[in-house]
Amino acid sequence: MADDPQLWGYTEVAAHLGISVGAARSRKSRGALPAPDDDSVPDRPRWKPSTFAHWKPRGQGYRSDLSTESPDEPATD
Repeated sequence: MADDPQLWGYTEVAAHLGISVGAARSRKSRGALPAPDDDSVPDRPRWKPSTFAHWKPRGQGYRSDLSTESPDEPATD
């Protein structure tokens, strides 16, 4: 199943998500990608394209860690 052309490797996943291959590998190692559909070959996980059809990456939206305001302090005008 590892050589199935219907499965995506890091290159295809990265292209789909609009990130680098290194970023895709990093997300996988942090558990920020869905579980692979095929992990029969070590270090070569594969995903079905349908796995990403309704999957949304974590962390998309407001980045509170980039805010210049402290959460305990009111905003100043």
